[in-house]
Amino acid sequence: MQIENEVKQLEKSYRTMELITIEDFKKFAKERKEVTVENQDVKIGNEWRISEFAPPKEYVPENFTVWSFPSRGNWATHIGNYRGNWSPYIPRNLLLKYTNQKDVVLDQMVGSGTTLVECKLLGRNAIGVDVNKDAIMVTLDRLNFSYTPIDSNYPKDLEIKTYVGDARNLDLIKDNSIDLIATHPPYAGIIAYTNNRVKGDLSRQRTLTNYLEEMRVVAKEAFRVLKYDKCCAILIGDTRKHLHYIPISARVLEVFLDVGFVLKEDIIKLQWKTKTTRDRWRGKQYKFYKIAHEHLYIFRKPIEGEKLSPLKYSKKWH
Repeated sequence: MQIENEVKQLEKSYRTMELITIEDFKKFAKERKEVTVENQDVKIGNEWRISEFAPPKEYVPENFTVWSFPSRGNWATHIGNYRGNWSPYIPRNLLLKYTNQKDVVLDQMVGSGTTLVECKLLGRNAIGVDVNKDAIMVTLDRLNFSYTPIDSNYPKDLEIKTYVGDARNLDLIKDNSIDLIATHPPYAGIIAYTNNRVKGDLSRQRTLTNYLEEMRVVAKEAFRVLKYDKCCAILIGDTRKHLHYIPISARVLEVFLDVGFVLKEDIIKLQWKTKTTRDRWRGKQYKFYKIAHEHLYIFRKPIEGEKLSPLKYSKKWH
């Protein structure tokens, strides 16, 4: 009850969603040719020269619960210069498994727009939200390319919208309106995306307790906007402190189950050549095992009135 009351108080302070259009981006890019995210300069506004609009022809979508992408994927406008963005293979697999063309996909912590680029390539309507306006500008930059699909069924009226906003207050999204949520939240302060420049940045939470309280609000909003019997995919990792493992992912799993989701899949995603790995681990030996995986949890929103007793081991357990 105490946490619920605290969450209700916090909800009052979250910013509302503000639509940012391609015209807004073009005006922005005339004045600024780059933005800075976590001390990384990301160039925007240049014309894209694209040679491939899809993964290599030999790539086959994943069929097992361990995913490994040694090459993160660089087709279309996918670039790995935005710290913490996920491999485009992840949203591509999710879109192919859990959606159809014209479905509406939400990434409420959109970052550099990887999910939305895949939605554009695969013919899914999409909504991208991020608390950092600079991230939305990167997203719009990476959506700003010409694309002529070869699929005759590709929707002609595709709609992709981007907003500056907070994942804890999706005020412009109706209840039960989203076909898939696919997002990659920050991991309790492991990567500071805005260096305290943006109010409401989840990556700046000082304690795990505070982070989990905020993630509970994120989970409740995700549950609200998702359609019944549809899926919410969350990629989350862990960390270590004082030589001991901190299972952030397990705690986030508990939060999402607690608000009413049931667990459909737990996919282990192996990590390759991360910036942290290169900078901190090169040529060193430690008295612990290096963390080299993340959890991709696939949650499902039960149908209203659905009998959940057969799923008692896949839902909230306390």
